[in-house]
Amino acid sequence: MSEAMMIPVLPCVSLPETLAFYGALGFEVTHQQTAPYVYAATQRGEVQLHFMGLKGLDPTQAYSTCLAIVPEVERLHEAFAEGLRRAYGKLPISGLPRISRMKKGQSRFRVVDVAGNSVIFIRRDDDEGAAGSRSDSRLGKALRAAARLRDFKNDDAAAAKVLDVALARNGPDAPLERARALAARLELAVALGEQARARALRDEIDAAPLSDEERAQLRPQLDAADALDRSQR
Repeated sequence: MSEAMMIPVLPCVSLPETLAFYGALGFEVTHQQTAPYVYAATQRGEVQLHFMGLKGLDPTQAYSTCLAIVPEVERLHEAFAEGLRRAYGKLPISGLPRISRMKKGQSRFRVVDVAGNSVIFIRRDDDEGAAGSRSDSRLGKALRAAARLRDFKNDDAAAAKVLDVALARNGPDAPLERARALAARLELAVALGEQARARALRDEIDAAPLSDEERAQLRPQLDAADALDRSQR
């Protein structure tokens, strides 16, 4: 007996624009029609997405969401990001369309297309725990909460607020953990266009009492912020 298969059918306003977007992600059109109704089928590897025309759809008010369970997500995100940069001139991380950012070890990311549909690509062995700190300290909990808001809900502003509140509280923070929170906030400042805030955060990180080994541990976070800054220029 063959395995069952389910294929999501997502609404779209403009089929050509939708197919162009998914074409940038490497999806191939396997079927397309305009009569008796607008419909198209696409496929990338084992992931299939179908689309139907829907008059009156407001992409800013769209809530259609589907999950794509895939073997890995980091290389897939890289391929998507490269295709979107070619298509749009920079990596779209806000507005429509957009793609959420990707951290080393992160187990999922979200793509929102031109019609407002969300497709969440999830690594098959997802445990949702790799993206944030495992510390139970105040800053550790804030880092995990901010990571969920940033990576899974695509809400940079809310993630920034969580970190701002935690960083503003007086307490005996471990220097490296505070630096990790500052680095996470730095990336959010870059994503939100907060240039002055980003400079202040960078200065505080540079002045932090960290050993060379601790700075090496922090380097991937800072590199991610730098890469995001370059992609937004």
